[in-house]
Amino acid sequence: MDYIELSVPVADAAQAEIVTAFLADFPFESFTEERGVLKAYIPKDRLADCKAGVDECLREQGIAGATYVCIETVNWNALWESRFEPVEVEGRCMIRAPFHEARPDLPLEAVIMPKMSFGTGHHATTWLMTAELTDPARDWTGKRGLDMGSGTGVLAIVAALRGAAHVDAVDIDEWADENCRENVAVNGVADRVTPLLGDASLLAGRRYDFVLANINRNILLADMPAYVGTLSEGGELLMSGILEGDVPAISERAVSLGLSVTATRLKDGWAVVCCRKAVLPQ
Repeated sequence: MDYIELSVPVADAAQAEIVTAFLADFPFESFTEERGVLKAYIPKDRLADCKAGVDECLREQGIAGATYVCIETVNWNALWESRFEPVEVEGRCMIRAPFHEARPDLPLEAVIMPKMSFGTGHHATTWLMTAELTDPARDWTGKRGLDMGSGTGVLAIVAALRGAAHVDAVDIDEWADENCRENVAVNGVADRVTPLLGDASLLAGRRYDFVLANINRNILLADMPAYVGTLSEGGELLMSGILEGDVPAISERAVSLGLSVTATRLKDGWAVVCCRKAVLPQ
C-alpha cells in the first residue's frame, strides 16, 4: 500500500502535539516529529476525500508550507526500529519494542511493535492511560474490559497483564487490527485479549467492568453513550486523546450520562478523565 507523507512545519513540541490532535480526526495512521517537522502518514487512496478538510485545518492553525509526498510501501518495522525508544511510566511499566533489552527490574512491561498503529507510550495520552492502568490503587483482577480505538493494543495488553480476565480491543483500521493481534500474541495474552475490527456499533449487547477510550474529542462525545451503555454498575470509563481545554466538555457529557468524574490528570497539555457509573440502590 502506498502512503502520503504530510510534512508540517511546527514551532515546537507543543504545537506538534496540538496539530497531531487535530489531524487525528482524519484517517492518518501514524505521526512522527523531529527537528521542527511533524510528519503524518495516510493511505494514498484515503487522502482525496479529506485533503480539503486537512488543508483548512492547517490554515485555521496558522500553518503554511505543509507539503504532501507520495511514498511507496516501506519497511515500517525498520523505520520504527530506528526511531522508537522505550518508554517508562512512573517506574511501574515499560513499553518497549522486541529489539529493546528487557527490564526485569520493573513490575510490568509491554512489548509493542507499533508499525503504523498508534500507541507506543510516547504520546502523552497513551502515557496517561498507562499510568492510570498501572496505578497500585486500581485492581483489574478478574474484570472484563473494552479498549476502544485500541491501535497497537497496548492498553488492552497492559490491562490483561495487570490481571483483567478479558479485554476486547476494538479498532476501525485493518492495519491496527492486524498489528494488535501480533502484539497480543507476543505478550502472551491472546487468551485474554480479543481484537475486533469495527466501531462502536459492535458494542450492542456487550457488558464490561471498565472501558478505555483513547481516541479524540469528537468521537468521545459522539460515542460516549455507547460506552456508558456497556458499563456494569460501578464500572469505570477512562478517556484520553483530549487536550486540557477539552476536559470541561468531556466531563459535562459524562455527567449528563449519569457518570461521576472521579479524577482528571494532565501531562504536556493533554488530559485523561476518569469516570464511574453509579451503583443503583436495591
